[in-house]
Amino acid sequence: MVWDAWGIPAGHKPLSASIRNLLTQVFGVSGDPVARRDEGDVPLRESTLTPTQWDGLVAVVGVGSISVDHHDRLLHAGGKSTPDLLRRRAADPQDAPDAVVFPADHEQVLAVLGYCADNAIAVVPFGGGTSVVGGVDPVRGRFDTVIALDLRRLDGISEIDPVSGTATLGAGLTGPKAEELLAAHGLSLGHFPQSFEFASIGGFAATRSSGQASAGYGRFDDMVQRLEIATPSGTIELGRAPASAAGPDLRELFVGSEGALGVITGVTLRVHPAPETIGYQAWSFPDFETGAAALRSVVQAGAAPTVLRLSDEVETGVNLARSADIGGEAVAGCLAITTFEGTEAHVAARSAEAGALLAAAGGNALGQTPAEEWEHGRFAAPYMRDALLDLGVLCETLETATTWSNLTELKAKVTAALTDSLAEQGTPPLVMCHISHTYPTGASLYFTVIAKQLDDPIAQWHIAKRAVGDAIVAAGGTITHHHAVGTDHRPWIPGEIGDLGVRVLRAVKRELDPAGILNPGKLIP
Repeated sequence: MVWDAWGIPAGHKPLSASIRNLLTQVFGVSGDPVARRDEGDVPLRESTLTPTQWDGLVAVVGVGSISVDHHDRLLHAGGKSTPDLLRRRAADPQDAPDAVVFPADHEQVLAVLGYCADNAIAVVPFGGGTSVVGGVDPVRGRFDTVIALDLRRLDGISEIDPVSGTATLGAGLTGPKAEELLAAHGLSLGHFPQSFEFASIGGFAATRSSGQASAGYGRFDDMVQRLEIATPSGTIELGRAPASAAGPDLRELFVGSEGALGVITGVTLRVHPAPETIGYQAWSFPDFETGAAALRSVVQAGAAPTVLRLSDEVETGVNLARSADIGGEAVAGCLAITTFEGTEAHVAARSAEAGALLAAAGGNALGQTPAEEWEHGRFAAPYMRDALLDLGVLCETLETATTWSNLTELKAKVTAALTDSLAEQGTPPLVMCHISHTYPTGASLYFTVIAKQLDDPIAQWHIAKRAVGDAIVAAGGTITHHHAVGTDHRPWIPGEIGDLGVRVLRAVKRELDPAGILNPGKLIP
């Protein structure tokens, strides 16, 4: 990906004149994008890697697999949150890793961790670099030196078991590459988060990722069968069978551990035959509460589609601003998207069952076009964020989850916290929300907030983030449903798991990583 924004250059397109004019009217910005710097003009913190450390790491991975090059260090200077990108665009020197190391396999990862533990070098595991919570920021903590451990060379499929429906993938495989390799065997993983085009298999596991097709295929942690993990204390291999009563499931220590307890190098996952066909259907509901109740009825009846999403009134209006009519009828209220994958018979039966439930709950069928349009552009939203930042408009996202009975209250509290905290700074925001993932007992809420940037937009967002984090905890939501903890959500972890829970995490950390080199400052308070 590019160093100062999301994605690849080809994905970045200027906003239309009408949208720029609208932003000028609503937020008072000029509508003229700022000029981007050349990466060669970006100052980096001077590398502290010593010649002795260089030689020690070269002895493990080879001279061609370690870099202190400006380009490599800059590309590993953090993730892709709005604060990450705002820092990268600032004039100050960037805090980058002192070196980037590219191990070839599990044994090299293990050896790198051993060397770094013995020589007081912090290690930040790095997959696709798509974290939006500070999860791959080069925090060095109490160490003088920090390296990025880039896993891109662990990019193969080592085993496919078509009888059991599993595949063992390297942690460095990106989402598209994994789907390509599986497709050669007629298989698919079906995990499509918004970061899909760039994020890695290891990153999906380490952050407990949830894809847009989670209603049909489950979260990534539902797919995990076996794990291979390298830690400074040795190798752990977990997962002998689909289910076990052999004590607590230790896989749960590492799925979601964000590289703070070990480095996931290989993952055996549940896969399925590539779908024969995909059915699409969009729906409108008069308001968010009615739509949420409709989604709940479908999920609790066991009739969930592969994709099931609901936008609130504000998000529906913004997303449909470019095409006010669908089939000649204006869309009002809230837009829901459903897709169905499988055999033709399965798709027909499931869509009929879900459709009957949605209609009975007050839904109005809109046809397939809006759902197809959503799928066509589902990975493009972060590019829009970058275009807004270029125009002086702050744009960021956050997410949470709660029970169905608490959903409306949590949505209201989060919206109020964002609105009040930014309005008090003199920048009234536009707050949008959608249900992105559903469960029999509850759902997640995904918020997008847009406001005019102040002179210090990082501090501006920090105030809003603190307010909304406190509001989420007070309203009974989880501080993160799928973005993970990183540095951004770490302050709220004690409130989520309690002081005893924090001590348990710290005890596990001491056992697996006694020198404390793995991803300092992330996850564990």
